[in-house]
Amino acid sequence: MKHQQRCPGLTILFLLIFSFVRAQNNNIQVPEEVMQKVYNEVKTPYKYGLVMVPPDDGKKLDCPTIFKKGKSWYMTYIVYDGRGYETWLAKSSNLLRWKTLGKILSFADTPGWDANQKAGYNALQDMHWGGNYQLQQYDNKYWMSYLGGNTTGYEAGRLSIGMAWTDKDPAVAHEWQRTGSPVLKSTDADARWYDNGTLFKSSVIWDASKKTGHPFVMYYNARGDSANPGKAAERISMAVSDNMVDWKRYGTSPVIDHHAGISGDAIIQKIDDCYVMFYFGAFWKERKKYAAFNRFACSYDLVNWTDWTGEDLVKPSEPYDETYAHKSFVIKYKGIVYHFYCAVNSKEQRGIAVATSADKGKSNITFSK
Repeated sequence: MKHQQRCPGLTILFLLIFSFVRAQNNNIQVPEEVMQKVYNEVKTPYKYGLVMVPPDDGKKLDCPTIFKKGKSWYMTYIVYDGRGYETWLAKSSNLLRWKTLGKILSFADTPGWDANQKAGYNALQDMHWGGNYQLQQYDNKYWMSYLGGNTTGYEAGRLSIGMAWTDKDPAVAHEWQRTGSPVLKSTDADARWYDNGTLFKSSVIWDASKKTGHPFVMYYNARGDSANPGKAAERISMAVSDNMVDWKRYGTSPVIDHHAGISGDAIIQKIDDCYVMFYFGAFWKERKKYAAFNRFACSYDLVNWTDWTGEDLVKPSEPYDETYAHKSFVIKYKGIVYHFYCAVNSKEQRGIAVATSADKGKSNITFSK
């Protein structure tokens, strides 16, 4: 009987290819034990309470972004007053007591694509967990992406994403410059099925390793096509850039999609070799007890995300957040995790609250009666 000749070279090549593919596949899905480790690291069971509230009932606060400069902490946040969104700046020495400094993106008195909506979110922040949380400069400028529109009202009209910048101190309240036109629109020629309705909040990181082939990565939530566009799901998607001004969509699918309600407002932190996306969910079909709540997902490559399926990080539980507890910004400082979020009560009063990993007492700040 004649024996077949073996080809050890091909066998070794096959094994190498198989090992490479298996390693790549393993890197796409974050293991359950890692997800649990992340949850244990970031959970904040102690609600301190409200840290910022509107000066009067005609305004609502939303979307905190926290950064550090020198020995002080700073918060950019947005204010809705009936006309639309403006972006403001506040300062703190301890992350719990905040003082308003002034506006940084204001309404325009002249017509323009963003005349009545300017909701800004700091970009290019150091994203290492427990790091310095400073804003990084590119091209000798500090950057901010923002939601813009010219229709008055709450998230009214067709909203787009713009870029703003300053070469001045970001810790001082002053008007930031804007690039003049949107960098992403739902009417762009390359708009996808999931973002051809309207765009919402964005968050931009600096990925020096260029995992996507580009240094700057934007995560944004958008509403897309549907049999009933007004009720289409809101999903988290990606865009990339080489210069912070010219952006293009990345991929052909959302990175987070619950097929109903809202998945939005992604903020990225890096814990060890794992990227953690803090985001909020709202009005999901499978979740009926709470309207809005904060979650997270993890990734090794910034593209493929494993969704956490356990307990919410923050959910309604107090009179000041009994309607919505959502829109995260999470940091770790001196061993304590601070989870800032937007709190909405039954009167639709909207302010900024914080939950912590250690008991920091209770805030004495309340909404106006």
